[in-house]
Amino acid sequence: MDPDFGGLRVAALQSRRPGDMARLIEKHNGVAYVSPSMREVPIEPNRPAIDFAYRVMTGEITYVILLTGVGFRQLIKSIERHVDLQQFLDSLSDITTVCRGPKPVAAMREFGLKPTFKVGEPNTWRELLQLVDSVAPVQYQTVAVQEYGITNTSLIAGLEARGGQVLALKVYGWEYPEDTSALEQNVRAICAGDRDVLLVTSGHQVVNMLRMAEHLKLTDRLRTRLRSMVVGSIGPTTTEMLQECELTADFEPPHPKMGHLVVEAAKRCRTLGEYKKVTTVMDPVTGERIPHPSQESLFMRACRGESTERTPIWLMRQAGRYMQEYREVRAKQSFLELCKKPELCSEVMCTAVDRLGVDAAIIFSDLLPILEPMGFDLEFVKGDGPVIHNPIRSPNEVDRVQELEDVSSLDFVFETVRQTRADLPQHLPLIGFAGSPFTLASYAIEGGGSRQYVHTKQLMHTDAGAWHSLMGKLARSVVRYLNAQIAAGAQCVQLFDSWAGCLSPIDYGQFVLPHMKQIFEGITPGVPVINFATGNPELLPLLRGDRRTVVGVDWRIPLDTAWQRIGHDRPVQGNLDPAVLLGDPEQIRLRASEVLAQAAGRPGHIFNLGHGVLQQTPVENVIALVEYVKATSGS
Repeated sequence: MDPDFGGLRVAALQSRRPGDMARLIEKHNGVAYVSPSMREVPIEPNRPAIDFAYRVMTGEITYVILLTGVGFRQLIKSIERHVDLQQFLDSLSDITTVCRGPKPVAAMREFGLKPTFKVGEPNTWRELLQLVDSVAPVQYQTVAVQEYGITNTSLIAGLEARGGQVLALKVYGWEYPEDTSALEQNVRAICAGDRDVLLVTSGHQVVNMLRMAEHLKLTDRLRTRLRSMVVGSIGPTTTEMLQECELTADFEPPHPKMGHLVVEAAKRCRTLGEYKKVTTVMDPVTGERIPHPSQESLFMRACRGESTERTPIWLMRQAGRYMQEYREVRAKQSFLELCKKPELCSEVMCTAVDRLGVDAAIIFSDLLPILEPMGFDLEFVKGDGPVIHNPIRSPNEVDRVQELEDVSSLDFVFETVRQTRADLPQHLPLIGFAGSPFTLASYAIEGGGSRQYVHTKQLMHTDAGAWHSLMGKLARSVVRYLNAQIAAGAQCVQLFDSWAGCLSPIDYGQFVLPHMKQIFEGITPGVPVINFATGNPELLPLLRGDRRTVVGVDWRIPLDTAWQRIGHDRPVQGNLDPAVLLGDPEQIRLRASEVLAQAAGRPGHIFNLGHGVLQQTPVENVIALVEYVKATSGS
């Protein structure tokens, strides 16, 4: 897709290079409204900086972390008239120095210095601490941190927890630009609905924008309007500031640079604009677009890693053969016929949601209908499950697989989304889903379920070109399929990799992960994605996806161990063994309490089973589980 704003009105808060920003926006057919929103204010005289310089030269400070290039330059200005600058630079070159990204590296180079370590992209405090853990320990060291306007409490706490004695060094502050008229104009225009896109290149711009709105008594209106606009953040640090200010970034560019931000915005603004329409509703009183009620549900907040009053719960296969109501509907048609009747699909799911009292619904469908328009003859055979009558059995047969470029043949799925969304209570979120490429490929190659996946692994290991061609077709098709579900009204989507457990982490990383990354890059930004691969807990660290990913966990590993492997910066879903629901209520409560205890009240836990509800499960046991989690998780 060529980057093209299509005449949309783009507000940008760029301060250092406003002219360049405007030209980039206009180059991609946008109407630019660039407003400088901040300026660095030196602290003069900066006694703490001068003291810091002396302590470096006398060997008291042994470790220095530089967070910004402009900050390092300002530090030099603050001390050069007060100390022997060359002696300071020589002393700095003899101790451990860590730069957060390329800009402080470039600033050090201007003074003939090279850092000991450089933090890799996306250059956040998390990557910095990972570097500290791997190659640059701080234990027993006095660590000076050159700050950039505000204190990063998470970074300071992380360094102190690792045994460092931290000295926070402020070298400049942030104020309004000398002329605030352009900033005021942008704030007023956003509030009036006269801007379509907002681009933010620094967290401090967000603070000053909100300060201006407060001065104009437009804070609430600004927040409301931003919910219906496309908001682009230059990188994770700016995104975090937006989140701290209770605002949301819809996307980040692949690299934290101004040009990449503009190009990414031009590529995505139209799709994101449509998504904003789906995730917002019209306020009947004010006429403003406000978030869809489900956006503030327990489930969606947990997907975003936010604290919730209690743990949300929903269950995979919560509408299924264990329920009498479902069996009555299913008896009148085949499974595939049922999947192609949106009204019935909505009925069976809404019935289950109402009876169980869960916190989210998932559309009633299956993983495999996407394979039909790609050229596969699919049948659901009683007693055998899904069967592909024309499986791929040689590398040259991959050429006959038709990539799903037009999703209209699957409109019955999208109509199921629309119908279920209309039938559900507004406050309950709706989850769409698709099979992950590896599971779809396994069905397409094996012709059905398998124990050893011999044909799949044979193609994977003997003809990597054919394998990646097939996986690429499937990945791109899944992206279009899920984005169409999102456009139809799904607030979240889940990827099911039912067969990935047969792979080693090495094979998953080589043959699957690149295609999963392609899916995450393609799915509409801002939509939570639950990435669920069952069967091998060793794969968990590879399932982290991007920042909006929730990692599904099956029952083969304790939840606390799994979460530690995944990383606590990702929400998780799981992970009660479905077989527990075949037992007595006391055992169900005991095992559910173990899962909740392992989650330890940490924000971002969604209670679920480690796989779908088993057919033999008594409905009363499922209801008892839901009631127990709802009653005890918030206490």
